[in-house]
Amino acid sequence: MTPIMVTTMVVCFALTISVAVSIGLASVVGIQASNANMLISVKEMFNAINKFPLAAIPFFILAGNLMETGGISRRLVDFAKSLVGGVQGGLPMTCVLTCMIFAAVSGSSVATTFAIGAILIPALIKHGYPTSYAAALQATSAELGVIIPPSIPMILYGVSAEVSIGELFIAGFGPGILISLVLMAFVYVYCKVKGLGKNDGDGRLGVGVATWRAGWALLMPVIILGGIYGGIFTPTEASAVAVLYALVVGMLIYREIKLPQLYAVLRKSVISSSVIMFIIANAGLFAFLITRAGVPEAIGHWLQAVLQSPAMFLLGVNAALFVIGMFIETSAAIIVLAPILAPVAMHFGIDPVHFGLVMVVNLALGMITPPFGVNLFAACTVARISLDRIVTHLVPFVLVILACLMVITYVPGISLGLRDLVYAK
Repeated sequence: MTPIMVTTMVVCFALTISVAVSIGLASVVGIQASNANMLISVKEMFNAINKFPLAAIPFFILAGNLMETGGISRRLVDFAKSLVGGVQGGLPMTCVLTCMIFAAVSGSSVATTFAIGAILIPALIKHGYPTSYAAALQATSAELGVIIPPSIPMILYGVSAEVSIGELFIAGFGPGILISLVLMAFVYVYCKVKGLGKNDGDGRLGVGVATWRAGWALLMPVIILGGIYGGIFTPTEASAVAVLYALVVGMLIYREIKLPQLYAVLRKSVISSSVIMFIIANAGLFAFLITRAGVPEAIGHWLQAVLQSPAMFLLGVNAALFVIGMFIETSAAIIVLAPILAPVAMHFGIDPVHFGLVMVVNLALGMITPPFGVNLFAACTVARISLDRIVTHLVPFVLVILACLMVITYVPGISLGLRDLVYAK
């Protein structure tokens, strides 16, 4: 059954059939080949999405879209620019810092790309940065949307590998801050060398004024993350709170969301949520079938035999995930691979929370690597350029993230230090 499923899936990928349909079709073919009851497909697809933590996904997507429409994104950009925009290369640094703040409430890299890119990509181009550079920078910075908590891939990993989502969230701060700082240092040096961004401080607000104007926007991540770690509400409930807060601020305080606009925001959010849920349902069926066939156990034994040490295991997994992330959507990859790899990682003595961060950061790279990088498509859409034009400026950013990934992989304290302080055992 398994060879037939894998072959079907690979053929579908080669025919450029969507990931969700490819996985679902491969699963159906596998069921037929094993003469099992087709009702299994309906049951397991329903079971895959019938999990309370997954309710956070549509809420976080809706919150991100409300922030974009309600003026919260623009005020966060002005605030970030007031902090770092006064130096040469300050505008690219503003992009990274804004994505970092926005990530603390959105949970989605694509939402971050559209919400922040719609403001900053035109601003970068206006200040003399190449269009391809602006798009590559935005796509890379938006990756923080799934690394800084709350994060939809972290929720999926927690559900799939049966790991505390709260611990994953708190562990995400270290890697997220590391990547943000390294990216800001890189763009600063790049602009110095290339002579770009000498007028980035034009139009910058004072820190006090920008902070005052962005006060309600900056309070949002404080409420969401403070509520989660203060025990007031769960990560899933926090997503609903984020929607309510974004709606109230956008409609009643900033007054930039009008009633007629709500339909378009809700429609966009429903479509995005449906795409992710469809992927989860099909990937859940696929994972059930390969688990039933004993594939995870076989892979686990093979990895233990071939990769004799934790360091080699992590290196091998990183190499495999980097390639997989180029071709398979992050959500689907996590749901299929987390139940397989997490037990093996635990066998090697690797903390499942640390391993979860390694998986999320690695697969997030797939969002900025061709041919199926969703952030690249989003950034190119905003910048109105073709994908091939972005590649030259993208390569250095990918290398920077890879370097950060290696540090995160082999220095567990970056992920687990804060977790161990908050969740003292």
